[in-house]
Amino acid sequence: MSHSSFAAATLAAVLTVAPTVQAAAASVDAPTVDATHPLSDASLEDVKGLFHDLMTSANKHDVAAIRQMFWNSPSALIIAKSVDPAEGDWAGFWGIDAVTRKIHDIASSGPVTLIPDFSRLKAVGISTTVAETYAPMKIAVSHGGQDPAPRPFIMVIDWLKTVDGWRIASEIIIPVPPPTAKAG
Repeated sequence: MSHSSFAAATLAAVLTVAPTVQAAAASVDAPTVDATHPLSDASLEDVKGLFHDLMTSANKHDVAAIRQMFWNSPSALIIAKSVDPAEGDWAGFWGIDAVTRKIHDIASSGPVTLIPDFSRLKAVGISTTVAETYAPMKIAVSHGGQDPAPRPFIMVIDWLKTVDGWRIASEIIIPVPPPTAKAG
């Protein structure tokens, strides 16, 4: 058989087998993973479990445990209340060391209690390696001159699947403003 005939036969075999292999691979993942749901239910439950662990560590003021949950990267981010007027009331703190310092500052500022509404915790897949959690909660904290009475917040966390497991890539803490009075 000539070289070009062999190449043509090989190409034909690959083109014939490839759709079957792709279909078989797709059928394995089809029940739990697709374009609109890129993560399995089990992966989303894992992320929810990690969120529960984060809340436990936060309420214990266990900064070391929280640090281990964050992605060890200069791109790790936490958005939280700032005490530096140059940063504004709320600011982003980038990189694992800045994130750890911020968490330490909050934890050492006095009593801090996070009271998540676990019944409203939502986890979604963004891609096969990124998940996002959303949780309304009450936070009682005196950091940055805040009134320590529990107030409503929303916490949004982007989780990145690394070789070491799911890690927090970003944590955004959003204060919920009080309801506006209805005109009337």
